[in-house]
Amino acid sequence: MTETQWNKLGAYLKETQILGSIQNTLYWDQNTGMPKRGASWRSEQLTYIAKILHKRNSAEEFFNLIQSAKNELSNTEKNSDNQFRIKDKERNINLLTKEFNKEKNLDPKLVESLAKAKSKGYESWQEAKKKSDFNIFLPFFEELVRLRIEEAKQISDQYTPWETLAQPFEPELTLEWLNKMFQPLKETIPSLIREIKHSKKNHLDLSPESQQFLCSKLLDEFGRDKDLVIVDESPHPFSITLGPNDFRITTRIVKGEPLSSFLATAHEWGHSIYEQGLPSQSHQWFAWPLGQATSMGIHESQSLFWENRIVKSKSFSKRFFKKFVSAGCSLNNYLELWKSFNHLEAGLNRVEADELTYGLHILIRTELEIDLIEGGLSAKDIPVEWNKRYEQLLGIKPSNDSEGCLQDVHWSEGAFGYFPSYLLGHLISAQISTQMERDIGLIDDLIENGEYQKIIFWLKNNIHKYGRSVNSMELVKKVTNEELTPIYFINHLKSKINDFT
Repeated sequence: MTETQWNKLGAYLKETQILGSIQNTLYWDQNTGMPKRGASWRSEQLTYIAKILHKRNSAEEFFNLIQSAKNELSNTEKNSDNQFRIKDKERNINLLTKEFNKEKNLDPKLVESLAKAKSKGYESWQEAKKKSDFNIFLPFFEELVRLRIEEAKQISDQYTPWETLAQPFEPELTLEWLNKMFQPLKETIPSLIREIKHSKKNHLDLSPESQQFLCSKLLDEFGRDKDLVIVDESPHPFSITLGPNDFRITTRIVKGEPLSSFLATAHEWGHSIYEQGLPSQSHQWFAWPLGQATSMGIHESQSLFWENRIVKSKSFSKRFFKKFVSAGCSLNNYLELWKSFNHLEAGLNRVEADELTYGLHILIRTELEIDLIEGGLSAKDIPVEWNKRYEQLLGIKPSNDSEGCLQDVHWSEGAFGYFPSYLLGHLISAQISTQMERDIGLIDDLIENGEYQKIIFWLKNNIHKYGRSVNSMELVKKVTNEELTPIYFINHLKSKINDFT
């Protein structure tokens, strides 16, 4: 049988994806098991693969394969049996063309420099955080900012520099639209914080072994397939997919925060189950754009759903409390556990923040990023600006760099434009949760009955299956029949406050 142009393109994409999965495997190892002195060689490995990937993604051969597949597709007879399949293929071709043009615009030397800077940035960030000294990280941070601004200039003149850097995370995002989503939160959340009646936090102490035991039981509860998903520890929790049947998540034990690893595990499970539910049809297999996540905002909506709507629900505490008792939990009843999961109090750490104050952590980072990339803010002024804005919005001030501007890994990897996805994820999660309850019943009831597979089935068929066939705003509209709005999240926050006042 003659090999079609579509299949030739697919074979090329698969080989590229294999290289990308090798890159991801090295990243996984760097964060979980690599000895510290291996960092220099790992930097060279990652730089080399980044260079090869860029070469493949911007090669004339790749462009010709895309064009040949496009021409073949245009000559395909359209009928009722294959019109949807053709539409999906056209979307794949359009996305591949867009990615090719982006890669073609980039100077290979810049790609290589960025790969080195990211690896060195991550290494220096770890040391700086450990010693709570931003100056250790500063020169590498300055280099990352400089290189990323140059990258934005090379890629696009359609968007502003920061918008350009945000596109891989949230396609078609603009600052005007983002402000429309975030400004109501900036105006509302501080007043909601003032409504909190501060209550004493329940004392809860769990050994690292007990925390690991509970995390494992949590994943069992959710239905993890141990032949598909494994768990490890890293300095910053994350989820990563290394292959069509290879899903990894990490968590971390935080001293003095016995529920941190549990909530992080739930969060990363949400990311992983989304990846497991992405399209896998022959024309949307692992290497094709339609088999990839819609956006990071959608991705975060899934992780935040499992962390906040599932684990922080009253029904979950009721159902899971006995397992906490068996792990040595000293709380008296499930209501105390529920209140511990949902304790509302402004804190310095984003990852440990409650749902109410979390948005302000993201707003601060987003505004600082925009000022760094577009507003003339100097990298050296970040610690001062960070502390000032925390005091203004949250009424608290970091006492050192580790609990302040060094707490997150993202900037050490040059991931400017990523942070808004977390808050957009909250908005999306709130809106789709409302629709889920209209369709299959109250989430609390589903949890009480242990019907996690029913929840996963709804998510897979309403969220996961679309991949990149639509953008995030189109997906929200498709699922909920209305545009994304912050009102559902604001109402959820008000309801949560009412539960505890």
